[in-house]
Amino acid sequence: MKHLFNPAVEEIPQAMSIRFNQMVYERKRAGQDVIVLSLGEAFFDIPMFDFKALDFVKGYHYSESQGIPELRERIANFYHRQYGVPVNSKSEILISAGSKPLIFMSMLCVLQPGEEVVVHEPCWLSYPEQARLCGARTRFIPYDVDIQDFLKFITPRTRMVVLNNPNNPAGRIYPAEGIRQLTELCADRGIYLMVDEAYSDFVLDDAFQSVGKFSPGKEFIIIINSLSKNMGISGWRIGYTIGHPEFIQALLKVNQHVITCASTILLMYCAKYFDEILSYTLPQARAVVEKRARVAEMMKGVGLECLSGGSTFYFFVSLGDYPGTSFDFATDLLGRYGISVVPGFAYGKSTDRFIRVSIGTESEERILYALKKIKGMIVETKASGAVFTTEQNQEADDSSGPDERQGQAEIETTLKETTAGKKQKSKRTEKVRAPLP
Repeated sequence: MKHLFNPAVEEIPQAMSIRFNQMVYERKRAGQDVIVLSLGEAFFDIPMFDFKALDFVKGYHYSESQGIPELRERIANFYHRQYGVPVNSKSEILISAGSKPLIFMSMLCVLQPGEEVVVHEPCWLSYPEQARLCGARTRFIPYDVDIQDFLKFITPRTRMVVLNNPNNPAGRIYPAEGIRQLTELCADRGIYLMVDEAYSDFVLDDAFQSVGKFSPGKEFIIIINSLSKNMGISGWRIGYTIGHPEFIQALLKVNQHVITCASTILLMYCAKYFDEILSYTLPQARAVVEKRARVAEMMKGVGLECLSGGSTFYFFVSLGDYPGTSFDFATDLLGRYGISVVPGFAYGKSTDRFIRVSIGTESEERILYALKKIKGMIVETKASGAVFTTEQNQEADDSSGPDERQGQAEIETTLKETTAGKKQKSKRTEKVRAPLP
């Protein structure tokens, strides 16, 4: 008998970034060297604080579904101190097992079948699929439309607008005035504005403004954030939502039925060592964005173009005149050179001419080597018109991958070319305690 599934589940694709990272994990297990520019995280040096100081017996059991009060208070104080957004830790915040389920559960709270979610491209690839699982439709705003022009994409069926600020994958920060206008526009129409602020610490200046600054009462706004990205603990799955007390109560009911609570012992750990962890991670987040600025210069040097942006650790790189799809390009790049990126088509209808490059986990020498290979492949395929198809790449996937010695030699040559005899700084950020802002 044939297995039958919900049509909405059958229609959604795999998460493309996770699909490519799975191929990376498999290659690494086989002993192959992979330059990983596909991971959605930055690697920080964080010490292990003393778990013995925690009530481990208590940590074995369930805890408050809204999140333990101690950590809610820590996060609320941080949001006020760091972003100027007052948060009532008792009624305006909920902690759960990562920001991903919180985005989905927030949609479940608001959307009804047939209603619309408006999303600006390039968008995080799970927004439209989570909306589809809620029975809603996604209306995409092309990537080259300014925030001041979003009104023309809102219809009588629009129930939610979703932004990622700072943006994954472009690294753009939306202007504060645009966020203010959009907040007012949505509130006037009873439309929820959900802003995913998961990369809020990956900035160099004051350009980022939380949507909470423009709606102190949090009417029709939903703020999503996480400790996963900003604290470099993505494997611990701790995210949180800030919103109006009535919305938080609705979200709490869904969380009780779907998640129950995030890991109690990890919540206790983060509550106890919150400021200590930040003293390590905040300067390292800044260092990653400074690294991004250096990589931007590398891209200019090799002749690659990308969407404008100066935050996060992502670039959305143009494929120029490459004759194939972004999926063909990413698959071919991994097959030929052992370099993983994410195809741009995953981030919207207007973005197939791009790839996402993440610089959070690799050294600058290896990144530059990869950028040269990316540029070379664009030029080569443009000249020949030959595109390695997905099927051909799958046939070649059993091969041993790029020759590691040759690749390492090329990386070393690249390093010599770029350093020009100058002493390189260590690529690891020193673990120096920095004062909290």
